Amino acid sequence: MRFILPCAALLALAALPPMAAAQEWPAAKPITYVVPFTPGGSTDTIGRVLANKLQEALKQSVVVENKPGQAGGIGASYVAKAAPDGYTLFGGTISTHAINASLYKNLAYQPVRDFEPVALVATLPNVLIINPALGVNSVAELVELLKKDPAKRMFASSGSGTSTHLAGELFGDLIGVKLTHIPYKGTPPALTDVAAGQVAFMFDQMTAALPLAKAGRVKLLAVTTGKRITLAPELPTMAEAGVPGFEMSSWQAVYAPKGTPRAVVQRLNAEITKALRQPDVQAKLHDQLGMDIVASTPEELAAHMAREIPRWAELVKKSGAQPD
Repeated sequence: MRFILPCAALLALAALPPMAAAQEWPAAKPITYVVPFTPGGSTDTIGRVLANKLQEALKQSVVVENKPGQAGGIGASYVAKAAPDGYTLFGGTISTHAINASLYKNLAYQPVRDFEPVALVATLPNVLIINPALGVNSVAELVELLKKDPAKRMFASSGSGTSTHLAGELFGDLIGVKLTHIPYKGTPPALTDVAAGQVAFMFDQMTAALPLAKAGRVKLLAVTTGKRITLAPELPTMAEAGVPGFEMSSWQAVYAPKGTPRAVVQRLNAEITKALRQPDVQAKLHDQLGMDIVASTPEELAAHMAREIPRWAELVKKSGAQPD
């Protein structure tokens, strides 16, 4: 009897489902939310907003961890290799889950193969940002200056292969001027150098540019979307400003490693959707930072990627963009 009872107990434990034998998610340990860029940019802002809301909803710590580099590829590779247990999330972007697939020949991860889509969070307009000391007040004047002065043909970006990089490449292609790309490890240092006059201009998300513009440290000339935006209705589109054919928007999403349990993905999607509908989140992301909140289903995010990956592959090929 002394041997039968312990054996029976072990057999009963083995028969339990894995999630029941262990602590139910997310009780076991803190959740890590990986942001593949430096602190201060749009992806980081969204990550910290969602981390706080998820922490409240799930009653578990959610820690934001920044892993910048390779247009978000370093952070993406890290998450792609993480255990698919619901304890690692990823702040994906147009770069990590669309552009990188065609820009890098030996990408260490695959956007579709290695990730579970959780939610498309928001789309964001990019904006053409210049140093005020350039002395120009319109896109047309900037184009004229670039054609006349080779010393002003440097543009910054938040990293090679990002949408801000490709926006600059496309701009140069459409105006017929060979530009020099200066990549940075994230938006904040790139914007700092534009504001300081180290680099003439850049394209980046309205989220990051607006505070510096309000402070007079940079000047905004146009948005890259197909129509004007409510946050800055005075800004023309690039097409209206004299560069027809120029249209692009950035986007932000949440992913988990491939194989994460379906129930966990659905719970995360539900909590993220609830968070994005809360007035304080709407005020922060939409009213203050100009993001268009989407809050999609996992299936809608997968369909969005299926459209975006070939679209950006075509733009990468057309522009001749190369990772630096």
